[in-house]
Amino acid sequence: MPSPQEVQLLTPEGVRRGHPEYPLDISPEELRGLYRDMVRARRIDSEGVTLQRQGELGLWPSLLGQEAAQVGSVRALNDDDFVFPSYRDHAVALCRELDPLALFAMFRGVSHGGWDPTDHNLHLYTLVIGSQTLHATGYAMGMAMDGAESAAIAYFGDGATSQGDVSEALNFAAVYNAPLVFFCQNNQWAISEPNERQTRVPLYQRAAGFGLPGVRVDGNDVLACLAVTRSALRRAREGQGPTFIEAFTYRMGAHTTSDDPTRYRDAADVAEWQRKDPISRLRSHLFDGGWADEAFFEETDDDAEALAKGVRDAVRTMPSPAGTAIFEHVYADGHALVDEERAQFAAYQASFADEEGGK
Repeated sequence: MPSPQEVQLLTPEGVRRGHPEYPLDISPEELRGLYRDMVRARRIDSEGVTLQRQGELGLWPSLLGQEAAQVGSVRALNDDDFVFPSYRDHAVALCRELDPLALFAMFRGVSHGGWDPTDHNLHLYTLVIGSQTLHATGYAMGMAMDGAESAAIAYFGDGATSQGDVSEALNFAAVYNAPLVFFCQNNQWAISEPNERQTRVPLYQRAAGFGLPGVRVDGNDVLACLAVTRSALRRAREGQGPTFIEAFTYRMGAHTTSDDPTRYRDAADVAEWQRKDPISRLRSHLFDGGWADEAFFEETDDDAEALAKGVRDAVRTMPSPAGTAIFEHVYADGHALVDEERAQFAAYQASFADEEGGK
């Protein structure tokens, strides 16, 4: 059972629960769509781990176990809302219709981000912990000043709440009544640091100190994440200010592929959270309700596998950029210092060719 403070609409066994504050009217077609989103995200994520292990990527941060938090929240957004992700939010990116190859190019090291944020209203991944909350706050304040009827959402983890940037963002957003949702995926581990080494109270309770509402949701329940985020976005668009959502979930994989969680995590805890798997519970709900059969599940798996194969083939043949590409797009217009540095770097590279020719 979840804690009394935690919003849950779908139990780990796939049984639907009601909630007086967060009702959710959803069709079987929408339920199947959420399931597809989570399966696709998990398969792309596992492909990222595999490709890194094969030396095709420099790094990959896995989202395993956090599919419901990401899919449920992002599907609450309107097209004109703006998203500020962290570096683990692959399901968010896929649901915003970003080409997954843009993500893989970044972790392969052949792109600095690789997409125009305005194409999908999706900001570039932020690797500096917590800084995207400040970006989102400023952007949301601008939305309000422009009179836009839209909102922004900032994704971050529990570890980011220990950064000063997040506290500053919460304070600014509250004071200026920014149309913003702070969506914290509390996967309980900031690399190897557990929650109890970061906070003495549940994270959602911190919101009250900044003057904004906070709510904790079962982060493995895609329906609860959808309903709570939809409510928070409605508040934001109606001029009622920001909301802090803590999606209580679990990072089933490593922090990144350079991490070994077996050195600091109890295997019994992992097994316990496996029984709360977000995809399994929605699958049970769909099957028991008669809204999906084995043919649907097989087709969904096949579609995800085909997507992963396409990504795998494309990544392995992805060309490397020219060495001087690092100097492109630094400024909107030309810059004398960048031009000078580009020429110096080109000369440096050419010196190796001269040495080879002289041998």
